[in-house]
This record gives sequence, structure tokens and C-alpha cells, in this order.
Amino acid sequence: MTHSHDPQSEALDDISPASFNLIPEPPPGFKSGFVGIIGRPNVGKSTIMNQLVGQKIAITSPVAQTTRNRLRGILTTSAAQFIFVDTPGIHKPHHELGKVLVENAKLAIKSVDVVLFVVDSSVPAGGGDRYIVELLSSVKLPIILGLNKADQQPDDSEAIDQTYEQLAQAHHWPILKFSALTGEGLDSLQNLLADNLEPGPYYYPPDLVTDQPERFIMGELIREQILLLTRQEVPHSVAVEIERVEETPKITRVFAAINVERDSQKAILIGKKGAMLKSIGMAAREQMQKLILGQVYLELFVKVRPKWRQSRTRLSQFGYQVGED
Repeated sequence: MTHSHDPQSEALDDISPASFNLIPEPPPGFKSGFVGIIGRPNVGKSTIMNQLVGQKIAITSPVAQTTRNRLRGILTTSAAQFIFVDTPGIHKPHHELGKVLVENAKLAIKSVDVVLFVVDSSVPAGGGDRYIVELLSSVKLPIILGLNKADQQPDDSEAIDQTYEQLAQAHHWPILKFSALTGEGLDSLQNLLADNLEPGPYYYPPDLVTDQPERFIMGELIREQILLLTRQEVPHSVAVEIERVEETPKITRVFAAINVERDSQKAILIGKKGAMLKSIGMAAREQMQKLILGQVYLELFVKVRPKWRQSRTRLSQFGYQVGED
């Protein structure tokens, strides 16, 4: 199969040399490939990836634009290896960070083998979905239209489904309905994705679930708690930097800076007598302990960095993939 990049070499760049001997020869008929999960903000893309991979590697929250970087989740079965690329929700950008997010989502479409276009089937198709259909109309790849949130559909779901069927029929895309939350229909989704993959090698060791370094996921777990606990007050003005990780046999010490744009946001994050920061820290620490299966000591600091979302230098410094990687 032709690729606009070489995903195997790109994948292997992310693994330490010691892991090379962990990559076995694939059995006859083995399939592999990159699956881009795209859609509007908040349609459940990260939840789908977490469910399929069987482990929480992408953060989720009710706030739009939770996913900022292209994050890879890896699912290896006896017959195939799926590398899921979770992308930021495609939306109309309002600042430099927004532009970078949408650019990254569009780039991801160009560098995968199959596209899973996810929509929220609890509501009819809207302008945002049609915009993505337009983006995909010139893409020469297998595209599957995934109707997520089947568990939240109202009684008159047929009328809603019809709005999506019309979008798919024009392009002859297969449609599948499922619920990432309950897991209903995900086996069928996995089979349909496998049907659309070509024979290929293991890109990653079979027991790996993500190509992201642990400290990246730690930073994301802190950001998730900020989104959940502060909701609309400081959602997108936050970037988390893991400044230091000290590991001992008994405990892992993590020192992280939460960067915001204004003093008022810093005050919200710290809260009355430090209560909010303490809540964020406790909840994030619990998640980190599940991630590393060990004890974690977490220390958080809040720093004000005016207008960091408008600065490509700052975006890059905070780990955002600016432009092609």
C-alpha cells in the first residue's frame, strides 16, 4: 500500500533500541495500519480509542477541544495491529492554538491508512459534520462513518440516522452504529476496521498500548482534572509541563507546572486556601498511580504566561506539534 509517509520508520523512531527485539515476525495473513479517528469536538473520539486499546491513554472531559496533540493508541490482536491516531476535534479556530489543532487533525488524515469519521448520533448531522465530509471528499482512503453515542439516542432515532445515511451514501461509505461508553458494537467496529487494513508488519511491540512517553500522559492526566474541576472557567488557557520526575523503588516524585495566561486564572486554579489545587493534585495523583502501578508524590505549581496560546514558540515549548512532525 502506498503511504504519503513511511509510518513504519516513523513508528520505530519512537521506540528505544532495546525494544527492537520485542517486535516479532508477523504470522501469515497478519494485517496492520494506521487508523485516523476524526470528527467534531466532543463526539467521543478519545473514549473510542481508550475502549479499543483497553487502557486509558487519552484524556476525556465534557469540555470541547480536550485532545490537543495527535495521540497514538495501539491495539494488537492475533490477526492485526491497529495504530489509532486520536486527533483534535475539527472546528473553526479562534486563536493560534486552535489553528494548530485543526492543522494537526488535517495532517493526520494524510498520514493514515483508514479514516474512522465519528459523529454524535444522539443529534442529527449538522454543519460541522458536513464541513468534515467536504474535507474527506477528496481523500483516497477507506472511510468508515461511525455513529457513536448509540446509547443516548432518542426514540425517533431513525430520523437522526437518516441524516447521516445521506452523508455516507453520496460517498459510498460504510456506516456502523456503536457506543464507546458501553462498548456495544465495538467488536463489529474492530472487525470492519481490520477488513479495511492491508497485510503488514508489527509497527510496535505487541504489548505496547501507546507511543507517547509516560511523562506526556502524566501531564495530560493533570490537565484532565483541571478541565473536569474548573469546567468553563479556565479550560483552554492551561498547558501542563512536567518539569521533573524522580523515581525511587518505593515512590515516583512528579513536579509539574500549570501554565495559565492571567492572574485571575491562577487564583481560580489555586482556589480558597489552596483547595482547588489540592483537589486537582489528589485526583491526578490517583490516575497516575493507576498508570504506573505504583506510589506517586505529586507537586503542582501555577505559573502565569501571558498569551501563550498565541505564540508558536510557546506552543512548541509546551509540547504541541506545530506543523508537520
